[in-house]
Parts: sequence; C-alpha cells; structure tokens
Amino acid sequence: MSLKDQLFADLKTAMKEKDTVRKDTIQLIRSGILQIEKDNKIELDEEGVLDVVAKQLKSRRDSLPDFEKSGRQDLVDQLNREIEILLGYLPEQLSETEIQAIVEAAVEECEAKTMKDMGKVMALVTPKVKGRADNKVVGNFVKKLLQGK
Repeated sequence: MSLKDQLFADLKTAMKEKDTVRKDTIQLIRSGILQIEKDNKIELDEEGVLDVVAKQLKSRRDSLPDFEKSGRQDLVDQLNREIEILLGYLPEQLSETEIQAIVEAAVEECEAKTMKDMGKVMALVTPKVKGRADNKVVGNFVKKLLQGK
C-alpha cells in the first residue's frame, strides 16, 4: 500500500473514531500533497509524499518552543501528538550515533577542514539522512566536527 493510500485509509479511520487531532493532521498532509501536485501538474511519488510529511514535521517542531514560552500547555500537548502522528509516516529516525557516523564519513570523503566546507559536507549527508533525521541536528554535528578541526 502506498503512503498516499495509507493516509487516506488512516483519515477514514480517524473520522470514524472521531480522533480530530489525527484527522486534522492527515488532512494537512493530504492538502500539502494536493497543492504540490496541482501547482506542478505532477503525481507525487513516495519520496515526494515523504518530503511533504517531513516539512509538516519541521513546521511543528519549529513552533513548539514558541508555545512552550507562552505557557500554552494545551497547544504543546496537541503539537506533541501531531509530531508523534507525523513520525509514524516517516521511516525510522536515525539515532545520534548513526548521524554522527554518517557525518564523520562525509567529512573524510570530501576532506573538509574548516567551516567553509560545511556546504560540501551537508551536500553529501542530506541525501543519506533525508526523512530520517532533522537537518538542524545534522548541521549541529557538522559544525561541532568542523570546529574541532
């Protein structure tokens, strides 16, 4: 079953179970997919759908600290639930150890020495971790490794 079919089936289930958070989250994913398909007149493949899910996840993770600062615990709880739902559609996330190993291999491969080489390293690492790790985390590992040299 493709991810798009899975999303549709999960949407129907969420509607039957009256799970509004799951329903709303899936509808946002599906509307993002539809928007891209209509704008570009294409049919998204699995990777494209994963990109939409990853973008939605990043959006929620980015807004989480703002809600925590403002003391809106109800919205923090809802965002955490949405993040959990979105993670269910992405491949298994890499551990910090796995990310660090990928970054170290990329640094050696492109012989990066300074922070000026960060773009080269990220260009090698990003396709390997796409959808399985947050680019902020990856970028922090790259910075830490390059500043230590």
